[in-house]
Amino acid sequence: MYYTLFNPFWKRQNKEKGEFVMFKELHSNIRIRIYTSFFSRVIGSMIFPFMAIYFTNKLNASVAGILLILHVVVQFIAGLYGGYLADILGRKRLMVIGEAMKLLGFAVMIGANSPITSSAWITFLAMLIIGVSSGFVNPAAEAMLIDVSTKETRAFMYAINYWAVNMSLMLGLIVGGWFFKTHLFELLIALFVMTLVTLWMTAVLIEETLVGKKTVNKEYGVKALLKSYQTVIKDFPFVLFTLGGIAILSLEFQRNNFIAVRLEDEIIPRTLEILTFSVTIDGIKLLSLLTVENTLMIVLFTGLASKLIKGRSERIIMYIGFILFGLGFAILAFSTNILGLFLAVMILTVGELMYVPTRQSLLADIVGDSRRGAYMAFNGFVFQIGKLFGALGIIVGNIIGGVGMGVIYLVFVLLGIYLSRAAIQKYQGIKHGKTAVITGGV
Repeated sequence: MYYTLFNPFWKRQNKEKGEFVMFKELHSNIRIRIYTSFFSRVIGSMIFPFMAIYFTNKLNASVAGILLILHVVVQFIAGLYGGYLADILGRKRLMVIGEAMKLLGFAVMIGANSPITSSAWITFLAMLIIGVSSGFVNPAAEAMLIDVSTKETRAFMYAINYWAVNMSLMLGLIVGGWFFKTHLFELLIALFVMTLVTLWMTAVLIEETLVGKKTVNKEYGVKALLKSYQTVIKDFPFVLFTLGGIAILSLEFQRNNFIAVRLEDEIIPRTLEILTFSVTIDGIKLLSLLTVENTLMIVLFTGLASKLIKGRSERIIMYIGFILFGLGFAILAFSTNILGLFLAVMILTVGELMYVPTRQSLLADIVGDSRRGAYMAFNGFVFQIGKLFGALGIIVGNIIGGVGMGVIYLVFVLLGIYLSRAAIQKYQGIKHGKTAVITGGV
């Protein structure tokens, strides 16, 4: 279910029981996590979307791409272990450990970007610590939310969280676009203080939800982790559908990597007169405005888009959404026309509103009911691998330029459509084959 900014988040009718599910009636763990996540993301969004620009300016584009790839790999591995450890050590304990590590990482980051010292390499070391901490906190927090929610309240919980994530991203990018270059030290201090508050709230206010489970002879190696995904990997239609998702999501992560670096290099700062105010727009500020446009459209129009596509062919809408999404990013890859860039974001956002709900619906069909947890965990790799391609885009884009990257984006769209279509066809073939066997057909 999708909600817009004007939907009644704080009071949603429960049709089965005929009573109201209020935000304040959700488990305290849920409310605390939404609060801490919202404020942490607001300040984090002022900094981390611009780190590709930071490393490119401090070092160079190729080194920046390599560093960001290493960061994604480290966070990916930490996330695998984090999900595993959350079932052994407990949700709260792992979240507290992760938040403490995050606090250490931000302290190092402040020291590396103070008025006295400036070091890109120490900053990267701090980001690795933060990446590991996020890999520990996020899966434990997601497991905790599931532990304390019910079937009746879960959709409401995720709707609030979805809205909060988009709103925090929008607010953070507005501020970060204006102050990242000139006030990074102050932003890092604010993030350190917020992390300190988050650590306190997690340690004192959150309740442990993993109770009464004992672990005996647990394996901690990578082999044990990979073994649990053997069944999923053998599901060929699902793997194809996942690969198609990687092709599309790889475009999403170009925004804060190659596109961010390109806008910073190619957009000439200009002063705009708005009523009685004069505003200077450079590449970073333009990137924040473009991202705010995308996020605000999603916050406002997701519900409307869901109503418009209801009852129509999900596959056709998804494919059209892929095309619009890729076309918008292709324009962002080379254009320097500000009006054209805003139009490109509008196009890709319409595509995003079309393909996200339809792809999720088709994914649910392919996954089915058995081993859904393992399937959805594997589907989460889409984001991590997409991040890898996003970081790699800085290196490739530095070689082939914006037009070449635009062509690659369109190729990725075609690849995403082909793989998704092949996955759906194979799934339907298997499904119909099983039906024929059950009914005695051939």
